[in-house]
Amino acid sequence: MAKVLLLNGSPHPKGCTATALEEMIRVFEEEGVETELIQVGVKDIRGCISCGNCGKTGKCVFDDLVNEVAVKFEAADGLVVGSPVYYGSPNGTILSFMDRLFYSTSFSKHMKVGAAVVSCRRGGNTASFDVLNKYFTISGMPVASSTYWNQVHGFTAEDVKKDLEGLQTMRNLAGNMAFLIRAIADAKEKYGLPAVESGSFTSFPDGK
Repeated sequence: MAKVLLLNGSPHPKGCTATALEEMIRVFEEEGVETELIQVGVKDIRGCISCGNCGKTGKCVFDDLVNEVAVKFEAADGLVVGSPVYYGSPNGTILSFMDRLFYSTSFSKHMKVGAAVVSCRRGGNTASFDVLNKYFTISGMPVASSTYWNQVHGFTAEDVKKDLEGLQTMRNLAGNMAFLIRAIADAKEKYGLPAVESGSFTSFPDGK
């Protein structure tokens, strides 16, 4: 059975972001996709210190939720990252978490399906959406889209429940993501995954 991890970067487990993710979970369950929702926003997650230890051990030097989720991420077929908008950007906790999760893990994320979900009262949604999508696009992860940008509006969970278009967007996103996961699994069995080149690393160390 396909599995999707959903990360809630909000400090409110029953808030706006959670409401959006729960709408997706209902569709995933209907589609026969296993889900696990992980509450990140209530955790004390420090940022990456660029120590390089993960390159030697294969895990982050700070042994917290990041390393716990890394094992689940490796086994998952898709990842949904949800965040509220803080000053036109994703929550700082989820950014620190994502920095460390993606940098410290050496396993291939190629062809795992990713989706970003943002919640806001009014503005900053598309900027936050763009930031979260960059984790996927640097890792060879196809990005699932919907019938609008993946966002909901509201100051409270009850407000979000009134955002009918936003909730519709979440349902369509989950349906599209489930389809992509199945399509990639079928193609992998028939044709194998696309070859990935490696070895070139542009840094211009000689200054020229």
